[in-house]
Amino acid sequence: MRFSTLLSHLSEVTDAAPRHLASDPELSSADALDRAGSGQLSFLEAGNALAAALAATGASAVLIPAHGDGAERLQAQASARGLAWVALADPRLAFAEALDALHPRIVEPPGIHTSAVVDPSARIEDGVHVGAHAVIGPAVVVAAGCTIHANATLYRDVVLGPECEIHSGAVLHTGSRLGRSCVVHSNAVIGSEGFGFVPTANGWRKMPQTGRVILEDGVEVGCGSTIDRPSVGETRIGAGTKIDNLVHIGHGVVTGQGCALAAQVGIAGGARLGNGVILAGQVGLANKAVMGDRAIASSKSGVHGEVAAGEVVSGYPAIPNRLWLRCSAAFNKLPELAKAVRHLDKARHP
Repeated sequence: MRFSTLLSHLSEVTDAAPRHLASDPELSSADALDRAGSGQLSFLEAGNALAAALAATGASAVLIPAHGDGAERLQAQASARGLAWVALADPRLAFAEALDALHPRIVEPPGIHTSAVVDPSARIEDGVHVGAHAVIGPAVVVAAGCTIHANATLYRDVVLGPECEIHSGAVLHTGSRLGRSCVVHSNAVIGSEGFGFVPTANGWRKMPQTGRVILEDGVEVGCGSTIDRPSVGETRIGAGTKIDNLVHIGHGVVTGQGCALAAQVGIAGGARLGNGVILAGQVGLANKAVMGDRAIASSKSGVHGEVAAGEVVSGYPAIPNRLWLRCSAAFNKLPELAKAVRHLDKARHP
């Protein structure tokens, strides 16, 4: 694809966007700035070692920042090197759009593989692809345009909204509900039984898990992640939420819209997340913990109780990030402080 053609696929490119076509190179793929070679596209953002990175890249075309210190200098530098470029407010977003254009998503053809097992009571709408050895149980509804890959399993009474994609090995348990354009990656489990047991004199008595899991529109669930159903009611994941690999969401959890949960996050039952919450890798939320809108927990934080809207927390137990940074700095000085205390104590008690 020619660079000039690629520009038509980028939402931010207007007639006013600064650009230089150079030789209008043919682009076949894309890569990071330090690895890109001839025929490849790359991008750079403010905060990189911009001038040095641009001087060293082997890319044929680059997406560069339109604003910030040195933006015009970068444009001149790219032109001097004979690179094709366009200046944009958000090069990373444009790079994502460019990858879509350079590597179009493979759309599986409609139809049901002969080895798939589909219960007669299931309703499969138009344009659905069902792969080899997939299993679709009784009373399942699969809306138009869905893709169910090989070896996926949909238990009884599962409902998929339009244009969902269920990858190989994923399992959707009874009663699960998915909105439009949800994606469930390989070996993820939606609607498995919550961890509910009642202690008795004779051991643990299982609490029946009769609720369901609801994924609102545009939710994506990574490989190996699990979202449990509750004993009653629902576990609900808000629209546009993105869940990384190996995340566990307990029974009765409710998230707002547009949350992002990184790998190995664990959320205990009954926790509540507001809109736009970000949980970095290996964050743990205790039972019934609450995260306000746009709150952030940094990696390995342990959240107990409530985090206010917009607050950034770190550490275990989680405390405000700035306080945690001060505490971390003091921790490195503890041996010196302990030594000083011993000296003072010795001076007071010779």
